[in-house]
Amino acid sequence: MTRLRSDKPFLHPDCQISNSSFGAFVEIGAGTRVANSEFGDYSYCDRTCDIENARIGKFSNIASFTRIGATDHPMDKASLHHFHYRSASYWDDAEDDAEWFEYRASRRTEIGHDTWIGHAAIIKPEVTIGHGAVVASGAIVTKDVAPYTIVAGVMAEPIRRRFSMDISERMTALAWWDWSHDRLREALSDFRTLKAEAFLEKYE
Repeated sequence: MTRLRSDKPFLHPDCQISNSSFGAFVEIGAGTRVANSEFGDYSYCDRTCDIENARIGKFSNIASFTRIGATDHPMDKASLHHFHYRSASYWDDAEDDAEWFEYRASRRTEIGHDTWIGHAAIIKPEVTIGHGAVVASGAIVTKDVAPYTIVAGVMAEPIRRRFSMDISERMTALAWWDWSHDRLREALSDFRTLKAEAFLEKYE
């Protein structure tokens, strides 16, 4: 029997999962925290990731020690410290600041289909990573990344396109990530051997 299944995610040891949902054939690496997030079919993350308030597309490849939806402290208030929104941890007669946590949860990070997020990358809230994009290891992403674009650095900037604009648009239109499990299996040898343009010519 295959290790990955369509009916439930494969969770490695010591994961912390809350208010999250997972598609088919999803794998979550050891020691990872996932909160208030969605994982699309076939997506996975390696060990010790921290993912919050995010929508992960299908076939996303997330390397170890990555942080997605990294939360902010309130920069415009008298203090940055969380005593004023995690107040119940400090005083018996104080409640946590529900409005602040609702605000955090509303700031969704969007990760497209067939993306690669490199080791120890950080992606901030309200950022969209387009389909087919690559985020280099150690990058800090504070603004949207166009589809099929490779970004790197602190703060992350485009390095080059992964595919030409024409190939990118055709690949997005093909949307192979929506194919059935059986159709993916039928095309497996072509995924392994064909370059992107040849693949498109065969399947468009």
